[in-house]
Amino acid sequence: MDHDILFHRLEHVFGIQNSALSFFRSYLTERKQMVSISGYSSNPSTLLHGVPQGSVLGPILFLLYTQPLSQIIDRHSVSHSEFADDSQLYDSVPREQFDSLLSNMQSCVDDVKLWMTQNKLQLNEGKTEALLIDPQNSPNLPLSITIGQNDICFSRSVRNLGVIFDDKLSMKQQVSKICQSAYLELRRISSIRHVLTVDATKTLVTSLVLSRLDYCNSLLSGIPQQLIDKLQKVQNCSARLIFKTSKCTHVSPLLAKLHWLPIAQRIDYKISSLCYDVVSDTAPL
Repeated sequence: MDHDILFHRLEHVFGIQNSALSFFRSYLTERKQMVSISGYSSNPSTLLHGVPQGSVLGPILFLLYTQPLSQIIDRHSVSHSEFADDSQLYDSVPREQFDSLLSNMQSCVDDVKLWMTQNKLQLNEGKTEALLIDPQNSPNLPLSITIGQNDICFSRSVRNLGVIFDDKLSMKQQVSKICQSAYLELRRISSIRHVLTVDATKTLVTSLVLSRLDYCNSLLSGIPQQLIDKLQKVQNCSARLIFKTSKCTHVSPLLAKLHWLPIAQRIDYKISSLCYDVVSDTAPL
């Protein structure tokens, strides 16, 4: 982020003036950095761009700096989400309108790239991913989208905030990833189970395993029963590990004792909670 552009935007777009603006100037200007290796140090260099990494104000200032991006994207009537420096464009259309959507997306990205160049930012085309979701397996669909000078091939799957979306929205890869990581944690806990109490084991399982089963689980609504069963087996193994029972032990009493809803009900509960937050106007923006 260029400091002069940031200060101009803070003052003329967001109305931050006088002592408040002076605070931001004092916070960002006259900072220096240097490199030290094996006792040798470079000369200090004044920082004219960027914000301190790991700072509380850093993400906020970046969002203020990139605020015009939303207006540019909105002009193309494209839906978008922004998570710090990660921006996503998405839309859905009938198959016969796909070519128009593709052209609109490319035009939108070109305008975004132009704005970023003008504001001394760089669009990282090497990390740009594109996903074309088509459960119908329509024929003659394009294989890539043009971003700047690069052709970005449509991926079979992409990771979005820790969730894997595939081009059929089957969620198979996401469920497999959850099971893989959960069983790894169960094996680790199992190796020290003999020195743990029931309460300590429950705490570990809840934080390391159950949290993975619950993360964004509302996206799993409507998936095939066989995928639900895979996740349920993870929860069953977790309950048996806590109480040190055999694989043949009926798991329903164990889940009831732990006050754990089965996987399918946990998904329904999450959706119900989200719907309540929306209806009661308490959902996050």
